[in-house]
Amino acid sequence: MAKGKEQPTAVSAAAEPYDLLGKQEEGEKEIDLIEIFYLLWDHIFEIILCMVIGAAVAYLYTYFLVTPQYTATSKMYVVSASRDSVLNLSDLQIGSQLTSDYQELIKSRPVMEDCIRELDLKMTPAQLSSKISISNPSSTRVLKITVVTEDPVKSRDIANKIADLSVVYLPKIIESDAPNIYERATEPTNPSSPSYKRNVAIGALLGILLICAFICIRYWMNDTFQSGEDVQKYLGIEPLAVIPEAGSGKKKHYGYYGYGAKKSSSTSAKSAGTKTTSASAKSGSGTSKRQ
Repeated sequence: MAKGKEQPTAVSAAAEPYDLLGKQEEGEKEIDLIEIFYLLWDHIFEIILCMVIGAAVAYLYTYFLVTPQYTATSKMYVVSASRDSVLNLSDLQIGSQLTSDYQELIKSRPVMEDCIRELDLKMTPAQLSSKISISNPSSTRVLKITVVTEDPVKSRDIANKIADLSVVYLPKIIESDAPNIYERATEPTNPSSPSYKRNVAIGALLGILLICAFICIRYWMNDTFQSGEDVQKYLGIEPLAVIPEAGSGKKKHYGYYGYGAKKSSSTSAKSAGTKTTSASAKSGSGTSKRQ
């Protein structure tokens, strides 16, 4: 009767540690931010290397594959004066209304066709219109004609030609006074895009994000015990001994006496628990026999 009582006690005692593994798997996986920080800190040199590579790739891509764009802007002032050439409040209000109309009419097809013909441009009216933007600063009667092309001289010529054609064409359509050109476009000396600083910064950031994501995913998918602390963390018990395993590479591998090799394998844990249980039962029965 004494033997029968001792065996269930050994079984339950040996199975308790492996029940902790099952509880760990059933619960939600927690992400330890401090652990991730130290994980990334251990790979800081790889992260810096990928940051430099990302910045270099972005710079080379911008330099060799992105065509520089040049921006030129001409400016007009829209106002409708009375016959006595004295401006009043009504004239200013009409000028504000005309500004909205001019924004649409400047990019009309007749104006685009005349500009293409006079400058001998090799593009369609739709293509030319896509390179032109008309803006009106808030609470003003100023129109900005902005042209963006890959040639600084072409950008300047188109912006000035559109302004000249608008002065002639728009009064005929609206039957009002012609707008005044108060600032003509000049040839830009520096490209407006691309921005090397912005592209290099984006490339460096992408390099950091990619290597950090790779490190974290590799770490989370690795379900083997790496140290005695892992055994204590996931199983709730301390290993009795650490046995080094001879590996073919330079990196040493360690095995933990009495426990399975995988964190998330409940089958291995249960089978290991069964072996430990039977071993404990046998030792218990052997002890009772000696007694």
